[in-house]
Amino acid sequence: MDRPTLSTVAVVGLGTMGTGIAEVLARAGREVIGIDTDENAARRAAAALEASTARAVERGRITERERRDALARFRTSGDLRAAAGADLVVEVVPEDYRTKHRVIAELDGIVRPSAVIATGTNALSVTRLAADSAHPERVLGMHFFNPAPAMKLVEVVSSVLTAPEAVAAVTDLAHDLGKEPVAVGDRPGFVADGLLFGYLNQAAAMYEAKYATREDIDAAMRLGCGLPMGPLALLDLIGVDTARTVLEAMYAASRDRLHAPAPILGQLTAAGLTGRKAGRGFYTYEAPGSAAVVPDALTPREDGTTGTPRAVRSVGVVGSGTMACGIAEVFARAGHEVVVAARGAEKAERAVSRIASSLERSVRKGRMTAGDREEALARITPAGELSALSGVDLAVEAVAEDLEVKKDLFAALDGVCRPGAVLATTTSSLPVVACARATSRPQDVVGMHFFNPAPAMKLVEVVRTVLTGDDVHATVRGVCAGIGKHPVDCGDRAGFIVNALLFPYLNNAVKMVQEHYASMDDIDTAMRLGGGYPMGPFELLDVVGLDVSLAIERVLHREFREPGLAPAPLLEHLVAAGCTGRKSGRGFREYARR
Repeated sequence: MDRPTLSTVAVVGLGTMGTGIAEVLARAGREVIGIDTDENAARRAAAALEASTARAVERGRITERERRDALARFRTSGDLRAAAGADLVVEVVPEDYRTKHRVIAELDGIVRPSAVIATGTNALSVTRLAADSAHPERVLGMHFFNPAPAMKLVEVVSSVLTAPEAVAAVTDLAHDLGKEPVAVGDRPGFVADGLLFGYLNQAAAMYEAKYATREDIDAAMRLGCGLPMGPLALLDLIGVDTARTVLEAMYAASRDRLHAPAPILGQLTAAGLTGRKAGRGFYTYEAPGSAAVVPDALTPREDGTTGTPRAVRSVGVVGSGTMACGIAEVFARAGHEVVVAARGAEKAERAVSRIASSLERSVRKGRMTAGDREEALARITPAGELSALSGVDLAVEAVAEDLEVKKDLFAALDGVCRPGAVLATTTSSLPVVACARATSRPQDVVGMHFFNPAPAMKLVEVVRTVLTGDDVHATVRGVCAGIGKHPVDCGDRAGFIVNALLFPYLNNAVKMVQEHYASMDDIDTAMRLGGGYPMGPFELLDVVGLDVSLAIERVLHREFREPGLAPAPLLEHLVAAGCTGRKSGRGFREYARR
């Protein structure tokens, strides 16, 4: 087929997504025919377009003349035959094979042979829908993201039957609409949802296992990964029933148990608790359709503790690396007396110099005064021996992520620190209880997983073992609040909250590239624009370090024994070749050496 010109577009299905797509097209100069058998839906779509364009005029984004022109280009109909003159038809009817098949079959007898038919599905097989058409070469996927006027990503989905000319025409149209099209093949979830829904499913399973509260899971992923919304709140926004449908399709294709919908998704769906639209899902809302969360029986207590906290005035930080220096800076700025203990006085002095440089940068950026800087520095004492920690109230280790090293250190701290001192590990993946068992006071040992850079990142995962005392848990939560951090509670298992949800997602992105499903650039673009991630997965892997990422993925696979958690061979090969990311100059991408 020749490359068609897409001047007139019919949008079939005027729900939220169809209405948004129609608005984008009309404002971009296309003649748009909105088609829906429900007259009320058509009226709502016209009213929504009038309201949204009026807001755009008020905000100076378009002129009144442009608004009138856009409205003039949009008309509605209740009859599918109104699409007869369209160059492109975008169907966004309910996510059901029979419904979509019926619409496409009817369109075959209505539109011109040269017209392109795009399905807006995010879960169903484009190939299957195309194969049932009289002209499968013109059927493809055009997956917009909600809200369509705001979201930049469009996934252009080809089947083995799709003509390249149809793909090129739709891709050009997406560019004309001001969108970022990414080319993907036909598999459930495509790129963005394929990665996103696996992560959402894991979060639902984590909550169902009562590993952490819904509030802590969501806060951990917002504050630890910079996401605009936590996974359980996002499931409520998407619709629990919709998420379950997508996951069912993904599991049917992959047979990966990580895609098998968590039972709680089915339970909530069966109960009609489908999220915001129902007024209740994982959270309870003020009213159906409302975004305002209201307290319910599952809302946790304000303080989240049952023990009586111990007083913490002085803090010891063991280590001299980036994390140790950051943690020491946080405590000193919050008013604590801090001892930085390193292997030798010279390393300890260098660590304090690094902290001084960081504080100076804060002064230059106006985040603190020179006087505050001097006071914070005066509270920090370097030490070349652990014995300097004998009087501290809290000792925080931030040494190498090696269990034997940490166990030896905790045994030494047990002999040095005073009775009643809290001993904390910053491990991100090792068992906290193993550190606790290396001491004679396992009830005083807890995990405090800070995130890098510690001065900037608000999250601390507070990790209780089965031996941690209630008073120690209460102490650490209180300390976190006092230093301006947000504590989230989790049990002592691999990955805690953030890494247990983040690294399987990163691993699945590597598998997509390994399987030649999509390019690294397209995957990074899809997750930034479609998933709201501050970095694409390959950008993030290179920043974190491929060797660090591989070590965490191995720990997760070893603990949970899920085949889908096995590290991607491509990641293994890159690490074996010394390509560990930005720090080595090469990871998934190459970097200029400093």
